[in-house]
Amino acid sequence: MKKIIFLVGLCLSLSFKAGANPKDDEFEKIAKDYIENFLASHPENATELGDHRFDSVLSDYSAQTRGRMLANAKQVREALKKFDDYKQLTGANQVDVRILRDNIDSEIFRLEELREAEWNPLVYNQSLANSLYVLVARDFDSAEKRIPNLRQRMDGIPIVIKQAEANLQHPPRVHTETAIEQIQGAINLVRNGLDPLLNQAPQLKKDLAPIQEKTAKALEDYKKWLQGDLLKRADGDFRLGAEKFRKKLHFALASDLSMEEIKQRANADLEQTQAAIYETALPLHKKYFPKADEKTLADKKQVTAAVLKKLAEQHPEDNTIVSYAQKIVGEATDFVKSRNLVAVPNTPLDVIVMPEFKRGQSIAYCDSSGPLEKNGKTFFAVAPTPNDWQKPRKDSFFREYNNFMVCDLTVHEAMPGHYLQLSHSNEFHAPTLVRAIFQSGTFIEGWAVYCEQMMAEQGYGGPEVKMQQLKMRLRAIANAILDQSIHTGNMSEQQAMNLMMKETFQEEGEAVAKWKRARLSSAQLSTYFVGISEHLDLRAAAQKKWAKDFVLGKYNDQVISYGSPPVKYVRELMGL
Repeated sequence: MKKIIFLVGLCLSLSFKAGANPKDDEFEKIAKDYIENFLASHPENATELGDHRFDSVLSDYSAQTRGRMLANAKQVREALKKFDDYKQLTGANQVDVRILRDNIDSEIFRLEELREAEWNPLVYNQSLANSLYVLVARDFDSAEKRIPNLRQRMDGIPIVIKQAEANLQHPPRVHTETAIEQIQGAINLVRNGLDPLLNQAPQLKKDLAPIQEKTAKALEDYKKWLQGDLLKRADGDFRLGAEKFRKKLHFALASDLSMEEIKQRANADLEQTQAAIYETALPLHKKYFPKADEKTLADKKQVTAAVLKKLAEQHPEDNTIVSYAQKIVGEATDFVKSRNLVAVPNTPLDVIVMPEFKRGQSIAYCDSSGPLEKNGKTFFAVAPTPNDWQKPRKDSFFREYNNFMVCDLTVHEAMPGHYLQLSHSNEFHAPTLVRAIFQSGTFIEGWAVYCEQMMAEQGYGGPEVKMQQLKMRLRAIANAILDQSIHTGNMSEQQAMNLMMKETFQEEGEAVAKWKRARLSSAQLSTYFVGISEHLDLRAAAQKKWAKDFVLGKYNDQVISYGSPPVKYVRELMGL
């Protein structure tokens, strides 16, 4: 597998040599060296990307290593200054040099200013749990070859724990509490979750049992340390602050929109979308509540809330949510194909129960095979409610994720959203791996939210699903407002709950979870709103330029043919 990765890179480079110049050669050498360093320094990311040369090692979180990484990033950034005039380069390199520059700037900011390893215990969970899960979840090689790497990673876990205990000082309480929850999931993973791989090689499984128990014990001791030591001094501020948030937002979005413009657009879109969801709700209200008087029908929020409440009566449960999502994936796929909305890939898709150690921040996610992986499948992971939730909270959760909302959610995460787009993205080739490794979250999330609107426009699921699509659009708007208001201001929990429940019609359970997520993360929640805004602006520009020649399916295929770069570069590449 290691040799294949290098051969793939060589073939990609050779296939793009025609028309290249010495400047291209120089840039490609810088990019190759930096990426090689990046993959070696982030072995868990390398595994997820499909480069399995580093499957046996874990990230080094020591201050010395972080210092070396910072020095290297600054050195490479200096070398890239000679390409400030990117038009010296040809083809894909013109875009990729700017993507690489921005991502190196982001790494410098994270290492020099953000310094999460010193205050965010969730940083270490990538090594303590996900590093093992990615070796088990994907059948990229035989069990006999993967299990020794699994053993070596488990051997390295006590070292990561020691580094975490040395580095972490005064984390925010919410981050620490979430880390404790997720570490219990990691313990369960080590004790029971490795069996799908280990059962394929019974003798190796037997040999691995002692290290499994040793690793589980180390994680249990770490959990006790988190609870008994770190939690007592978890008095850090979860608010990032205006200066750091502005910088992080710039890197996270790779957008020309300023922080102030985003807030202004979000507030305007909130009002417009509230009007749109009322217009959709009104005929449904008359259908479900035929005796309502004119005064009731004129109350926009009351009408919208009543219809959403009625639709929420049809919902899955813990034991049916995954199978229902599987059913909806098939229906959405048939709908996309029947209308030629976008080319459907052949990449396998599995709908799975979200692993326990990944729960706590979202209901679902799409885990696409990495761009360097061969014969990889995509996982659409859906989370049942946590076991310790009481019935009222479980009921609230499934009113939020009712049958119609699961339809919209499936569009976002799977078809034609993340699964489809990322499958196409993995087919993009360029002289370097820059665009494959440093993908734009704003493009990716924006495409998925755009697909929700496009499918609703095409009539998918009727007005009932359109209600959920508009509700999800309201949620994306609220996400952007929350993101800024929490991390650059002093938005309280009550103010956040009012925005989510009263202005964007979210259930209490969803709002509670989002309040937690907004404190745990920063800048990521803005990618949905900024992404959909940029994608809709892009489509409008294409419709205006191409006029009667605009064909939705061909447009969509072209948009996702460039990998996953920031939307502004797609616009440039399409001549819009």
